[in-house]
Amino acid sequence: MKVLISGICGFAGSQIARYLLEAHEGMAIAGLDSLARAGSESNRLELRRLGVKLIHGDVRVASDIDALPAADWVIDAAAQPSVLAGRDGKTSTRQLLEHNLQGTINLLEYCRQSRAGLILLSTSRVYSIPALANLPLQEESAAFVLDREKAWPAGVGPGGVTEAFSTEAPISLYGATKLASERLALEYAAGFQIPLWISRCGVLAGGGQFGTAEQGIFSFWIHAHFAKRPLKYLGFGGRGFQVRDALHPRDLAAMVDFQMQSGTKGELFNVAGGQANSMSLAQLTAWCDARFGEHKPVEDGSDRPYDVPWLILDAAQAHAATGWKPRIGLEEILEEIAIHAEMHPDWLERCEA
Repeated sequence: MKVLISGICGFAGSQIARYLLEAHEGMAIAGLDSLARAGSESNRLELRRLGVKLIHGDVRVASDIDALPAADWVIDAAAQPSVLAGRDGKTSTRQLLEHNLQGTINLLEYCRQSRAGLILLSTSRVYSIPALANLPLQEESAAFVLDREKAWPAGVGPGGVTEAFSTEAPISLYGATKLASERLALEYAAGFQIPLWISRCGVLAGGGQFGTAEQGIFSFWIHAHFAKRPLKYLGFGGRGFQVRDALHPRDLAAMVDFQMQSGTKGELFNVAGGQANSMSLAQLTAWCDARFGEHKPVEDGSDRPYDVPWLILDAAQAHAATGWKPRIGLEEILEEIAIHAEMHPDWLERCEA
């Protein structure tokens, strides 16, 4: 099987490539990456040693895509990954749209012409921010949890937010580009019989992630705590009770592997760590305090665009259809990041380069 991975030198793309090479003897993997993101160079060197064919190119440039080698499957792991992209002063709105939407269009055209299947990595941030902000929540063990005494909206259950939850705007500019990419991919799949799977991923987390405060929050928080950098609890009373779930990229890679091996037109699933792999920032701080020694964040109630108090994805539909479930638990994920922080004390400086 020939596999092409866009954004292969990023955290998700590089981890998926490593997993597939370990799982399948003789699998040919090629990867496209612009190498624009700090830290990607270190992944490039390792992937070359593993035999990956690396192509320096940009998903935004149609001629770069036209020159790519033939593949049976394309894994779209290229994106501007920050929910604040387009509003953070680091990425313009046009750059965001070109990366996350035009890039997907170019890959869809490649798949249409070459008859390749597509695995689109999407995001939990396609779900409606007002609907998430209005969830009935209560406080429990330094975290927000769903209030069991109140009615929950459609698309929310004990396991979290399901695929049926509202995707009404606003969902952030970043979320809108990913939702639009999903819709276009579904149209291409129906119109041109392109095999397609869409995975709405929760927060990816693990050692070696280029974490920032806007994305990769588990990695960023642990590295910053270890380095005794200033940390802030923003919004929601400034206590750090907001909750997310974590997914190790090797668990995502296991789903990608299943999707490719199925050889069929697939479905749209939440692919996430779920309730068992979730915690609040306050709980994460307590974990770091026990691991590294106390380091108190500043309590700052200032609101930040697109923040939500609670977002845990329910991946029950994926499990029912494929048997997939995350195998790497939260404690293992956090410890892996902590060890990486100890081995690379300058990691945040590298990520900010």
